[in-house]
Amino acid sequence: MELLTIGDMAARSGVAPSALRYYEREGLIRSTRTSGNQRRYERHELRRLAFIRIAQQVGVSLEEVRDALAALPENRTPTKADWARLSARWRRKLEERITLMERLRDQLTGCIGCGCLSLQRCNLINPKDRLAARGEGPQMLLNPPA
Repeated sequence: MELLTIGDMAARSGVAPSALRYYEREGLIRSTRTSGNQRRYERHELRRLAFIRIAQQVGVSLEEVRDALAALPENRTPTKADWARLSARWRRKLEERITLMERLRDQLTGCIGCGCLSLQRCNLINPKDRLAARGEGPQMLLNPPA
């Protein structure tokens, strides 16, 4: 089994050594120690790091990442089936995020139902902030009309 040093892990994953140590303290990744107390990582930890990086880039919190990774086995390298189970848990949530991001992309320049009424279109789409009755925040994005 090939073990990677913290420098090798950082170079291959694109994650700074300080972040690797933090993720380890948080239980997101694991390492073993040499007799000189240097960290060594199994290669499969690279997949965990890739998952963490991508999840964070799409707005998933570290707590959500931790919960997801906790479902993976600790005593062996996760299999394709293990990762499939993890991704199935997130599929609906990711689809919702994609939908919201598409709405944001498409509607950000117009009225998003936040109640500001600062754009000319806002007064047409959301007169007197009537969307406030549907809930707080940008209702045209969060709770669009059917």
